[in-house]
Order: sequence, then C-alpha cells, then structure tokens
Amino acid sequence: MEKRTNVLIVFFVCLFSFTAYKLFDLSVNQYSFFSEVAANQKNYGAFDDALRGEIFIKDNLNGQLATLATNKPSSTSFDLYSRFYPQGNLVSSVVGFLGFQDKNRIGQYGIEEYYEPWLSGQVGFKNFLNRVGFSKGSGHGSSLILTIDKNIQFFAEAKLKELVDKWGASGGSVIIQDPKTGSILAMADYPYFDPNQYSAYSLEEFINQNIQIPFEPGSSFKPLTMAAGLDTGSVKPDTSYFDPGEIKVGSSTIRNYDLKSNGWQTMTNVLEKSINTGAIFAMRQTGHDKFLEYLERFQFGKKTDIDLAGEAAGDINNLYTGREINFVTASFGQGISVTPLQLINAYSAIANGGKLMRPYMVEKIIKADGESVIMKPEVIAEPITFETAETLISMLVSVIENGSIKKAIVPGFHIAGKTGTAQEAKPEGGYSDFFIHNLVGFGPVEDPRFTILVKLDKPKGVETAAVSLADTFGDIVRFLINYYGIPPIQ
Repeated sequence: MEKRTNVLIVFFVCLFSFTAYKLFDLSVNQYSFFSEVAANQKNYGAFDDALRGEIFIKDNLNGQLATLATNKPSSTSFDLYSRFYPQGNLVSSVVGFLGFQDKNRIGQYGIEEYYEPWLSGQVGFKNFLNRVGFSKGSGHGSSLILTIDKNIQFFAEAKLKELVDKWGASGGSVIIQDPKTGSILAMADYPYFDPNQYSAYSLEEFINQNIQIPFEPGSSFKPLTMAAGLDTGSVKPDTSYFDPGEIKVGSSTIRNYDLKSNGWQTMTNVLEKSINTGAIFAMRQTGHDKFLEYLERFQFGKKTDIDLAGEAAGDINNLYTGREINFVTASFGQGISVTPLQLINAYSAIANGGKLMRPYMVEKIIKADGESVIMKPEVIAEPITFETAETLISMLVSVIENGSIKKAIVPGFHIAGKTGTAQEAKPEGGYSDFFIHNLVGFGPVEDPRFTILVKLDKPKGVETAAVSLADTFGDIVRFLINYYGIPPIQ
C-alpha cells in the first residue's frame, strides 16, 4: 500500500512539473508567437483567410462585368472559402484555376498563375498557425478585369466547337485581337475544361495551345516573307518571276502544294495562289541576312511577354545555321515554329501600320484598398514602315477577294487574310501524316478593328485551310462587324 502511494506521489509531481514547464514555455518562450496569433484573430476573426481577388470580363452589351472567378464559403474542413468559376468552361484555358502546391492553395495556369502575387493577398490565420507563409499587411488580394469581351468570347468558343466537330479534328483555337492596342478580345482553345472540376481532367487539357504549343504555320507565313522583301525594296507587288512548279535545293526538291507550274506570276499572285516557289523567290531577292533580320523584327523566336503563365517562344534557330534549305522552307512557313499568338500579333502589326504591340489580357487591376492600376498599350517594335504595311494590306485583300478563300468575303467590307496548311511536325523530328490548318486576317482594312486567327488541328476529310476555315472565319468577321456596328463602305 505504501509503495503504491509513493508511485502516485511521483506521478503527480512529474505531472505538475511538466504542466509548469509548458505554462512557462507558452507564456514566455512563445509569447510573441501567440501575440501575433491573437492579433491576427482580432483583425480577421478566427480562421478567416484573406480573400483572393476576383476575376472579371466585360459584357459590352449591357455595360456590366461578368464574374469569371470568385470565392464562396467552403464545405471542407480545411478552407473557409473555395474558388468558384460561375462561367464554367468559358475562357477556362485563359483563367486557369486555384490548385495546390504542397499544402498551400496557389494559382495554376493562365491568369490565376501569372497574377498569383496580385490575386493571393495575405495568407491568413490557419497558415500562420502552421507557420507557413504568414505575412503582415492589409490582407485581401487584388481583383482583375480582363480585356476579353464575354459576348465575343462566347461566339468564338461556339464557332470553334462547331468547327472541330464538323471536321473531326483533335482540337483547335481562335484568337481575336485589337490590332491597335494589342489587347485580346477573345482566346479559345478546344477542348475546353471546367475549372470547378479541374481534378477530373488530364494535365494536357490545361495547356493553352495559343501560347504554349508552337506549330509550323505553312503558307500563312508567306506575308511575313513578303513584308521583308517589300520593306527592303527587294520586290514590289508587280515584280514578276517564272514559276517552274518546283525548285531543287541540294538533294531536296521543293514543290508547290498543288504540284503545278503557274508560269509568269507577280508577287501579288504568289500570295493569291499561295505559290511556294514565289515565296522562295522573294526570300532570295531579300537575302538570308535581311530575311532573318525581319523575322527578328517581328519578334519571332521570342516570347511576346503576354500576361499569361507558361508562354513558349517558338523556334527559328535553324536559320542561324545559314543553310540554304532552312531559309527556303522558312519562306513558306515550314522548318520554323511559331505560337498562334505570335502569328496573329505579326498580322496585327501589318494592320496597325507596321507597329507591333505587346499583347495583353488584363485591362485593370483593382487593389484591395480600391486603388486601380490601368494597363496601357505598348509598342514593342516597328518591323516595317507604314507604307510597306499599306502595300501588303492591299495584297492581302486581293488574297481574300481573288484567291481561294472567297467564302471569307463579307460584302461591303474589305478584309485581308491568308491561309496556311502544313504537316504536323513531330517532337522527335520529321512529320506526321496529319495537317494543321490556320487562317489569319483582319479588317475592315480602312480602319482595322480586329485581327482573327482560326486554327484547326488534324482535321479529317479536308485537305486545305481554304476549304476548312473560310466559312468560320467569315462568320466571325460578320459577327464582329454587326457587334461593333461598323458601317459598310459607301
């Protein structure tokens, strides 16, 4: 009995000593820690995380903003708020989503990732308790208003899905840009995903091919070749040459896409009929050094610096080898790669009198204290003169009106454009049996309001972009003309 009593005494002495130590540790050693916890609770309430900034797009029909990303009370035990995307898959490849990195919530892909420092604000009480990422400050994140117009985006996404379904394609994309400012009015990438259910999709479905997947553009690159020739004075629209149908370069034979010889042709005819040997002629008249210089002026091989995460730069590196065959194939858009955004931005520079703008997605940042930051258009280069741009615009109008894409004609308006059809380049080198179609254009040319790119991946049962894309391009042009209320030419 006495032994048991002694054991109990020792136990209670130890328990008292441990309790006394913990009280001392909490009240002295960890005083500053729990003082900040208390202050944080006082400022934000228990477990009240700082709110992430919201993301909006404009609805110019009613002058209101439509919410793309917001916060709502969470049903989980580890978050007070969850991210909610009221528009579902609309603009999903641009917005991205709020995901996880280790134990932290963080923006992934698109706007959510690129603007993470602005959107996230201060990490709140729970993360502080976990000693992860706590910072002092006002707390809430900044909100963003995008340049995208909800109605234009909705129409573009609907037409893109219709196009992909029609031709059994693996995917496709549409970009609509304001050529005068560089702002993006719509950016669609099919297949779409719902950011509210992002865990149900594969990583590949989050990639925005408009900025992240370079491709060989094919003949839609010929106007850039012509721009170099015109600006250097190496060729004029009426410069003529004889098209033999094919050209030998070392052991390689380069042929026109239709395997035909067209005889004597002008440079305007070269664009109208999309003649490969004519693009080679213009490049050779310009010379390797100048041709490469102009591609660099248009910023090919460099990122556009758009405010979206994960942008790729495209690839023109094989031109630095100086090999003739590389310059020959580049003249008609093969052997080099560009992103859809790089390509449309170059066409926008032509539409904009030779001024290349930095493309951008966010129009306004609204800070938590109400202060606004307005994003301003930025000229990043002037690759060609105004006079060259005007000349090239006339040639591209002739492509629409006299070439093989007459279905893109909109009566009463002058629209400029060019198609491209190229074999899909394989990552390991060489080409697959599939093709990529694209059509890029702008208008009305007297006062350009929009530049449009439509791209279709691996379509079935159709050989050229002129056949697969002209209708869709024309539909988008007509929609924009009506939407903006642009009057026809008198």
